[in-house]
Amino acid sequence: MSEVLKRTEPLVPEPARALGALLEVPVPELERGEGLPLLWHWLYLLDRPRQADLGVDGHPVRGAVPAPPEPGRRRMWAGGRVRSLGTLRCGEPATKRSDVMSVRDKHGRSGRLTFVTVQHRIEQRGQVVVDEEQDIVYRDAAPAAPAQAAQDDSPVTPPAEDEWSLDISPTLLFRFSALTYNAHRIHYDRDYATQVEGYPGLLTHGPLQVLAMAEVARAAGHAGALRFDYRLTAPLFDHQGLIVRCRPEHDTVSTAVRDIHGRQTAHGTLRRIDR
Repeated sequence: MSEVLKRTEPLVPEPARALGALLEVPVPELERGEGLPLLWHWLYLLDRPRQADLGVDGHPVRGAVPAPPEPGRRRMWAGGRVRSLGTLRCGEPATKRSDVMSVRDKHGRSGRLTFVTVQHRIEQRGQVVVDEEQDIVYRDAAPAAPAQAAQDDSPVTPPAEDEWSLDISPTLLFRFSALTYNAHRIHYDRDYATQVEGYPGLLTHGPLQVLAMAEVARAAGHAGALRFDYRLTAPLFDHQGLIVRCRPEHDTVSTAVRDIHGRQTAHGTLRRIDR
């Protein structure tokens, strides 16, 4: 594929500290050489497109990998696979190379879909420490009737003892967008999300759900050289909460996100790998 982007920059501790404060989770002692937890590389080596290169929805239309296959297509993060092959440390430079690996067109119930798989590799000290693939889906923009706030009359299922409930608010979604340099308006612009794209509320970021799954696994003692496969299966909106769990299953760890009514929106599997 022709789309390739390479970026090198020093890793500093401030984004990691910001994420720890946002999610209220422990931050490693980065100054003493402790590595970044699984998926925290998503705060670093980010695309920073010019304002003029953003589309109406806030996503880049040029200068980023991937770029939309056509103007006006709407973007969704469907899933991915991450291999943590080493320790990614702050205080040193790192290099990320992003490549479009494949582009496939399909037709679904909602119309034409374009599936794009992007590979990201992060090197530090001449070694690949993060190797991941992200699956992005583009769909045609359909005229959307303004949505009404959703009324879900199904019973609320409180978090169990082995579940973590994250309070989803517009403030948290806005701060996570800022921390990851994500200008997609469906996460912080309620008028755009409801009046233009027809959603019933602000959309909770897919990466935020995946990070939450990785964090409950870390809290349970699952760290080190890991492979994490995850899939986003349903949209999650700010009024629906975010409840996450992890459970050991034989030689893997199963993780999942659900809303306050018990509807699953994401799942993932962690397994140890040999470096």
